[in-house]
Amino acid sequence: MSSAAREKTLVLMRHAKAEEGLGKSDHDRDLNKRGRRDATAAGEWLKENGLVPDLVICSTSHRTRQTWEAACHGGANTEFVEYRRSVYLGGAEQVLETVREDAGQMATVLVVGHNPTMAQLTSLLTDGAGSREAHDALGDGFATSGLAVMRYDGDWADLDLGTCELTRFHVSRG
Repeated sequence: MSSAAREKTLVLMRHAKAEEGLGKSDHDRDLNKRGRRDATAAGEWLKENGLVPDLVICSTSHRTRQTWEAACHGGANTEFVEYRRSVYLGGAEQVLETVREDAGQMATVLVVGHNPTMAQLTSLLTDGAGSREAHDALGDGFATSGLAVMRYDGDWADLDLGTCELTRFHVSRG
């Protein structure tokens, strides 16, 4: 198999800004107005940059589901969305395992999840490799509606720590 056939893109996205948790469980928190605007802007950015995921793996929480829905209103799209409790409940290792198991032969996978997991997983997967500008931007924090775009050359089942390069980091604001 040629290198080009193995090259993949992984996008880790933190959910958009959510309402405070007053009277609701954490899982049931919704996006606030700013969050809906920012998530829509994230969808516009994904579309403008030609980042079309073959698969979206989304946490089961309300705010992550709403983030992806709003991103789609902004122009993002995919054919397949899987909702995984492991992305809501798990840490970096569980999300990594979910990607390994679910991504199959997909070329581009986007995960909509939570912090600190998204920041930790980005750091662990890239181990400083890739764009210095992207790492500097990520160093300012993995803000809500943040998107870490990584290049990976291999089979998803073999995705491991230090195997990706961070190519871009973007925080969407609408």
